[in-house]
Amino acid sequence: MEETPQHCLSRLPDNSALKQQELPAHRLYFTARRVLFVFFTTGIFCLCMGIILILSARSTQEIEINYTRICANCAKLRENASNFDKECTCSIPFYLSVKMMGNVYMYYKLYGFYQNLYRYVRSRSNRQLVGKDVKAVEDCAPFKMSENKTPIVPCGAIANSMFNDTIILSHNINSSVQIKVPMLKSGLTWWTDKYVKFQNPSSKNLADEFRGTTKPPNWPKPIYDLDKKDPRNNGFLNDDFIVWMRAAAFPTFKKLYGRLNRTHHFIEGLPAGNYSFNITYNFPVTRFQGEKSVVLSTLTWCGGNSLFLGLAYTVTGAITWLASFAMMAIHIILKNKQMSFFHQ
Repeated sequence: MEETPQHCLSRLPDNSALKQQELPAHRLYFTARRVLFVFFTTGIFCLCMGIILILSARSTQEIEINYTRICANCAKLRENASNFDKECTCSIPFYLSVKMMGNVYMYYKLYGFYQNLYRYVRSRSNRQLVGKDVKAVEDCAPFKMSENKTPIVPCGAIANSMFNDTIILSHNINSSVQIKVPMLKSGLTWWTDKYVKFQNPSSKNLADEFRGTTKPPNWPKPIYDLDKKDPRNNGFLNDDFIVWMRAAAFPTFKKLYGRLNRTHHFIEGLPAGNYSFNITYNFPVTRFQGEKSVVLSTLTWCGGNSLFLGLAYTVTGAITWLASFAMMAIHIILKNKQMSFFHQ
């Protein structure tokens, strides 16, 4: 018998259980009872979660007021771009029939505004937004430079189209006494946006850092002067700006505008009674057949009043149960046929 050459032996795998594929193995065997148990359990879980989510969403309180037509005079004024320097305000009274308990949030809601267009989403400078180079405007077409070739800060189509209506909520205690509802303009953003994706230049004096730049064409004031009451809420760290810069996926969306400061008369929430929205109308929507609303809403542990997640769980649970009953019926029929065959 000829001996195996040494170079061939060197290529042989080690004589171990792992390399010789001799490890013990377990083959899963699913009986009909186990499969039906898993399906029934999954169906019950999904149905229960769906019902809980739907009940939780329905427990939220929400009021929405569409002011596109109510402020029709202002909307018509804003159709002409030459009127950008003319202020237009309107007041919208409404009655809150039920007290809104707990934390109350104010949103603005837009209809027919497509933030998900590719060129629109790409028109921004991330180097600029993180404070590395405020004059980096290469990716911001068509809003890179002003007419006199000065870099725009913040540049890009998203920043230029920022929602800029001013909304003030007032509580009318009686015919002669009206108090402003305190709303907080901080804590509106995602943590990653506020502390990772957006940063101001290192200098404490933002006006010096942004010297040699200009504001976007549609903005009434520069980026470093957005919030006169809170110096920390200026520049690229302005909460309203960060909220707007997170592009929405659908043409109808709402974004957080403020949250109730629970002090004095509003410790427990918004009491029932007469209120009014005093709106400085700046953001034009009629030119693209859009609409806009202001929304007051409470939240629950699972979010707002959207029923989508609850309905998704409910439908999944119902389909799983139907599949379980169908498989059980097929299993019983096949089992009876098998038994009758053996009896014969």
